[in-house]
Amino acid sequence: MFSPFRAPDGSQKTIAEVGWEDLAQLKDMDEGFVLEFKCSDTASVRRKIPKIVASFANSRGGWLVIGIADDTKEVTPIPRPQADFSQTVGELCRRHVSPAPPFEARFVEDPGNPGQGVALVQVGEGDFPPYVADGRVEIREGSTSGPATGGELVELYGKATRRHAEVAGFCHRTVFFPDAGPAGAVPLFDLYLYRMGIRPAEAVGRAEVEGHVAAMRACFSRQGMSCHVQHAHDSLILRGTPPLRLGEAHSAIELFGDESMKLTVPAVPLDGVERARALAALSDFGQRVPEGSVIVDARQTLRRVTLMATVLDRYVRERGLSWRGYAVVYELENMAGVILWSAGEEYRAYARRHGALFCGTTDCRSHVRYLDDGAHDSFRARQFAGSHFFEACGLPLGSHDPEDIQLVDALLSTSR
Repeated sequence: MFSPFRAPDGSQKTIAEVGWEDLAQLKDMDEGFVLEFKCSDTASVRRKIPKIVASFANSRGGWLVIGIADDTKEVTPIPRPQADFSQTVGELCRRHVSPAPPFEARFVEDPGNPGQGVALVQVGEGDFPPYVADGRVEIREGSTSGPATGGELVELYGKATRRHAEVAGFCHRTVFFPDAGPAGAVPLFDLYLYRMGIRPAEAVGRAEVEGHVAAMRACFSRQGMSCHVQHAHDSLILRGTPPLRLGEAHSAIELFGDESMKLTVPAVPLDGVERARALAALSDFGQRVPEGSVIVDARQTLRRVTLMATVLDRYVRERGLSWRGYAVVYELENMAGVILWSAGEEYRAYARRHGALFCGTTDCRSHVRYLDDGAHDSFRARQFAGSHFFEACGLPLGSHDPEDIQLVDALLSTSR
């Protein structure tokens, strides 16, 4: 992504790295396709911010700098806004732009005159245009913005379609798990986390990939797990233990160079005495279980899902990433007809009245959630993965029935 600010070694600075002294670099720059100046922070300028941000997102991204004269390029400090500047821009975009455009905003204070400074807004090229500001689709035209033509609208929609296809292609990733013996294929819960906005030109080197692995190992360790690393043709697969013995399927995280990730968690099937007890209880409840049905320990499976998703949450914090840069999809594999079981009295009482919970669909994949859509102020992989695993398997999340609510609370609790 373009930056008008350079470090001494010539590399581009991010918005977080820009200091007051860097503003002098704008002296020799003109407004253009990726740069716009405003000398003051007036009501008129505030009204234009959504249109400018949307036009950058519909084009190749760019920077809006408030506190620089567009003719002389002199610094004209503006008073520090009473509210956080990033929140102010975000609120303007939420009210006036759809979908929510990708941006970062920051107020750079004048060290010699506290309370005054320059406001920066860095807008990324949007993944899902067109971005509509107050009913208009605008793109950059030289140093200003203007309405998109019919042909330009077609191009914008095409970009969004291609990006969606990239996400869909990523969701076809498959991590190998050995079959669970006579029970057949292992029931799996997949969580795809596709990092948006990373282009092939930004591919990372071996040293950086090794840094990613070191960070992931540390996150496994903090959860009390070892980490076995396998190399794939374009990714690394990190497992708690090597998948060596039949029927011992261990959770895995597939990690890509751009820090896209796939979490694959095998359900915990009941066997031996535990399976016999569950079958006997279901029989007592009048539930007929087809021969060969897979019965899954609901509570242990949830613990496994949330444990691994917590590793992802730790990794994102460790690496200084933002969940808002990800698209999220979950999927069930080999789960059709799988029965969820818990020995807890809440589940037994529920099954006695309503029947056992089971996955009533064939293999299925959720729709894509784009975490930068303005609807996700926060995201936790642990909470998302745990609740959606059960929801996909028939747990009545969101029900107003007191019995449903009691069951949900009991199964989602990991305290017992």
